[in-house]
Amino acid sequence: MMPTNAVTLRRVCILATDKVFASTLMQAKDFFHLASLRHGVQLEQGPTPSFETRLVSPDGEAVQTFSGVRMGVDGALEDADVILLPAFWESFDVLLQRYPQVLPWLKAQHQRGAVLCGEASGVFWLAETGLLDGFEATTYWRFFDTFRQRFPKVQLNPDKHLTDAGHVYCTAGMTSSSDLYIYLIEHFCGLRVAQGVARDILFEVQRNYSPGRMGFGGQKLHQDPGILQIQQWLEEHFADKFRFEDVARDHGMSIRNFMRRFHAATGDKPLHYLQRLRIETARGLLATTRRSIKAISYEVGYDDASFFARLFRQHTGVTPNVYRQQRMPEAATE
Repeated sequence: MMPTNAVTLRRVCILATDKVFASTLMQAKDFFHLASLRHGVQLEQGPTPSFETRLVSPDGEAVQTFSGVRMGVDGALEDADVILLPAFWESFDVLLQRYPQVLPWLKAQHQRGAVLCGEASGVFWLAETGLLDGFEATTYWRFFDTFRQRFPKVQLNPDKHLTDAGHVYCTAGMTSSSDLYIYLIEHFCGLRVAQGVARDILFEVQRNYSPGRMGFGGQKLHQDPGILQIQQWLEEHFADKFRFEDVARDHGMSIRNFMRRFHAATGDKPLHYLQRLRIETARGLLATTRRSIKAISYEVGYDDASFFARLFRQHTGVTPNVYRQQRMPEAATE
């Protein structure tokens, strides 16, 4: 989990390689360039970029994109606060051999605190560094079998479109990348800038998933495999009716041992963690669907919509309706 607004965003680097999909490259460029302009206005600097958004290639030279368009770049590999790895259509082994400098660069940037994000086939760069070993990841569905075989230490989750391994993010494709970019823009630039970018770029994007539950990856950076299994179980069953005593027993623990280990590993009490899972999921549904508050309450595990609304306000500071209006100003209140 990233500490909120702890870092001033200075530079976003987007990796360009041969056979990159130009659409994913420029999607990332457009999102963060627009965020930079809006952030500049918010800082009363006028429509001037407040941070750099740069296309970089391993050698600083132009690249031949998948569709044959030759695309120039802003420079070679350099220090960044956020690194985006777009999708490509090329043998990954060919790219590894052609660009041996990429993996050391990613590892060094992660070590200095950079946020790393891979989209679809771009996730292969992250997995090859070893930074995803032992953690959840996702990628485009066509690559599932190849990914599993190549990276057996990575916990591929085909049911997720977004995964968070604390500063290392994976997305399955362009729509989920859009959600990740908005999430990062909100973190670095604030809610108003993120809202503006979403309104200007996302238009009528239709999702078949909820983008909620971002920000839990950092709480999986611990060395207790039993608790990690329970965290993953909770992500799959958070809306079910269950008792923590039964969950603990099913995972070979007494309730007292479970409570102690869970708090030691995650820094959170199990009930609070479960509530956050439900509220984060609800936030995603409120921001991307027009389902009623009552329906969303039931979908995340609360039969009493009034209780859900009170709990939502405790966790977010606003009611579900206000949150929806902030994220979807054109949505009618339900």
